[in-house]
Amino acid sequence: MNFTRLFAIVVKELRQLRRDRLTFGMILGIPTLQLLLFGFAINLDIRHIDAAVVDQSNTVRSREVLADLEATGVINLRRQVQTPDELQTLMRQGRISIGIVLPADFERRLETQDRPALQVMVDGSDQTVQAAARQLAVLPLPGIRPAYQGVEVVNFYNPERRAPVNTVPGLIGVILTMTLVMFTGMALVRERERGNLEMLIATPVSPWELTIGKVLPFVGIGLVQVTVVLLLGKLVFAVPIRGSLLEVYVAALLFIVANLSLGVFISTLAKSQFQAMQMAFFTLLPQILLSGFMFPYAGMPRAAQWLSEILPMTHFIRLIRGIMLRDADLLDLPTDLGALALIATVLLVASTRRISKRLD
Repeated sequence: MNFTRLFAIVVKELRQLRRDRLTFGMILGIPTLQLLLFGFAINLDIRHIDAAVVDQSNTVRSREVLADLEATGVINLRRQVQTPDELQTLMRQGRISIGIVLPADFERRLETQDRPALQVMVDGSDQTVQAAARQLAVLPLPGIRPAYQGVEVVNFYNPERRAPVNTVPGLIGVILTMTLVMFTGMALVRERERGNLEMLIATPVSPWELTIGKVLPFVGIGLVQVTVVLLLGKLVFAVPIRGSLLEVYVAALLFIVANLSLGVFISTLAKSQFQAMQMAFFTLLPQILLSGFMFPYAGMPRAAQWLSEILPMTHFIRLIRGIMLRDADLLDLPTDLGALALIATVLLVASTRRISKRLD
């Protein structure tokens, strides 16, 4: 082996890497992003979950217990309502994840200790909330013997606490993001590498026609993927679809358009298919980690929560879990529906403008 020639090849590769600024940036950027996300944004301690209460007792002691529950930091008591049915409505709409019911005979139950003194209603569509409810269930009530089980936890929408019920709806978002962003991210790059882009420029194709033409075939692919996951989830894992199947596809369509537009935008920035794959992965990582699919949204710092709100997967997972598991409809979830539609529109317009510049 000639070490002089070997050294020359190594130097050549390093120089070429230095010229490829995007790849060089990814080499440093991806591990930095991973470190920041896992070290700063990801927190497995579930805190400040939105909750509401029905205090039918309305005594000094009941208010003391509620204050003790909120002092744990696990929940934020956002509002007080009159009936458990109102709690279920708020939970179905995704406005709370935990409901607390103190019955009218709350103090008598504490004295007799023959049955649970209060009830904690849990949104079982989110597995992390179930863990938080277990923390509340073991909270000792003041003046009560430790052996007394004073808190009854009622798990709504997933009473058996089966993991696939929580994960399968979220996996739809992960699968669509992984495949569609990457496929469309390489679309225009492949056209340019094969010389077809110059042919398109010579034709009277408008930027909107080119963008929509690139996106439409993958819309069908995305809808097929959604159908496959729904069928397998139902047949293999018995994941329920309690809401409207049509609304599931409406939410999926908005999410597909957002991902495809992001992929087209990436393809206008990348110089090679390899760079397009790198950039697709760079956008995939925060969506998986910050969307609430893997780690609890409530445990994230405020800055990470703000960042997650601009990610399409965050809103899609809320929509799909609400429709499939809680029997919510799109009108019950207007914030996430509007946010996802806005993100899809912004990405579609941005990608079209980038293509317009390339055609010019």
